[in-house]
This record gives sequence, structure tokens and C-alpha cells, in this order.
Amino acid sequence: MFKAILIEKQDKGQQVAIQTLDDSQLPEGDVTVRVECSTLNYKDALAITGKGPVVRQFPMVPGIDLAGTVEESSSAEFKAGDSVLLNGWGVGEAHWGGLAEKARLKSDWLIPLPAAFSARQAMAIGTAGYTAMLAVMALERQGVVPDRGDVLVTGANGGVGSYAIALLARLGYRVIAATGRPQESAYLRELGAQEILHRSELSEPGRPLGKERWAGAIDSVGSHTLANVLASTQYGGTVAACGLAQGMDLPATVAPFILRGVTLAGIDSVMKPRVERIEAWRRLGELLDPAQLDAITQTVGLDEAIDKAGELLKGQVRGRVVVSMQ
Repeated sequence: MFKAILIEKQDKGQQVAIQTLDDSQLPEGDVTVRVECSTLNYKDALAITGKGPVVRQFPMVPGIDLAGTVEESSSAEFKAGDSVLLNGWGVGEAHWGGLAEKARLKSDWLIPLPAAFSARQAMAIGTAGYTAMLAVMALERQGVVPDRGDVLVTGANGGVGSYAIALLARLGYRVIAATGRPQESAYLRELGAQEILHRSELSEPGRPLGKERWAGAIDSVGSHTLANVLASTQYGGTVAACGLAQGMDLPATVAPFILRGVTLAGIDSVMKPRVERIEAWRRLGELLDPAQLDAITQTVGLDEAIDKAGELLKGQVRGRVVVSMQ
């Protein structure tokens, strides 16, 4: 028996509660993991609250991240006692996820837990930090190096934004942080931001082209914000887009692309090939100071996660939320 957050479909909507389940209810998979920690991501919050069409089948255990110890395995890749990590692959959407004391998964979805991190630290990073690392790597591939100019990070107080700032600053970039919570400026500067921009400067309809302000950007907001970020990107710059907090529309023109040679790089963390996942986590192990994770993270129990999901969607959560099963 194990405890899990279970989302069930009803005539009047969905019901979410912590339930005690039997191992026989676990979905198919060749590896069973005793979960030590999971996280609350924006996508998890949408699933739990029903505010977005995240869940694709019911009943569903949410949680797109998990870290824990292999309990049983019929895969040659892993054995009982191995420490493992999972991000994405539709887990928490189409396959039971990590907000539970136990999970059964496909071995292809798992990677070894990096030696640099404990299970809690890996979940403090989670999909948010992993996505931020993928975005930074995309900027690097496009030649956006520190001496090219500033890099903007939107949604700066969120999980992806917080890690993007920390990673960029560690690599020597000058970071501009865009946020709707200027009262968190001290936190953003501690992470490494050198300039704070209010999100209102970017969130309203703007001009097709603006003043060239940054060499690159990592955007987790979308909509008018992304359009304005593109419009103010320097010639030959790159914007890595990885989120849609404001919306999934893009009310932009082709002007930044054909007049300034700007590149829009899409960042998908869900289906990223295994070799690239391992490389991103290797880089995270090199660049992140485990002690710094505490400044970005709060830890809650499974019984607190449902309420915390609502707070996250209201913009009341700073940084990352780790859900501990202990």
C-alpha cells in the first residue's frame, strides 16, 4: 500500500484527494521506484487544480518529476537499490507520476541520479532547473556568449527563471530579470541578476521592432511578453522559449527574424533524448552550488501539496517546491 495524490474525473469536473492505493493499481512498467521526493511544477498545479487540460486520462497521479530508489526492476539498465531520476515523458499526464510514495515506470524514462545531488536536491532543481539548463545550452549553441551582451530572463521569480538566472550568472553573463514582483528584487540579485525590469514593460502589445537591448533571452511567459522580447533582441541574437505563463499565442511579426536575424529556439524538456538529458544534468552538477538550492526551494509534505498548487498558480510561490514523501 502507498499514498498518492489521485485525480479522478466526475460529472461536475474533477476530484483531487490523497488516497491509499494498492501496488496492484500501479500502471505498467519495468521498474518500480520508491519515491523519496517529487516537486510541484506549473504543469502539476494546472493538473491538480483542473485549470488546464494537462491530464489526458483518468484516474491520474500527477507529478512530472521524481527521484527515488529502485525497488524492483526487470530491466538490465537498473537494479534494486539504484538511485534514479525522472523528468517528463508524459508522466503525470498520461502515466501515473511522482506525487506518490511509489511509481512504476519504463526504464527508458529514467536516468541515474547524478552523484552531485541528493534526491531532495535533484528535485529542488527538477524540470525547472533542467529546462533552464537546456535553454542556456541553446543560447550557447547559437553563439550567445557573455561578451555578446546582456541576457534577459522573464518570469524571473518562477522555478525556470530562478535557475536560469543562477546558471547564467555562474557562467559570467550579465542578467536582466523581468518580474511582476519587484519586492523580490533582493532575492533575484542574490541569484545573480544585475538589473531588474518590471514585467509591465513587456506584457502589453508593443511595436514590431524596439530598441536593441539584449543579446539573448530565456522566456517562460509567451504571448505579448515573448513578442516584445523578440522585438528588442539585438542583431543575430537568440531567444529560448520554454513556457506560456501569459499565454500560448505569439502576437508578433516577422520583423525581428528577417531584419535582425533573430533566432527563436524552442525548448522542450518532456521528450528530450536521454543522452541530452544526461548532459544537461552533468552541467547542472558542475554549475550549481548545492548550498544555493536552499535559497530557491521550500519543502512541503504530500498532504500540503494540493493547497500549494493553488498558491503556485496565483503567483504566490517563489522558486521551487519540493514534495517530500518522508
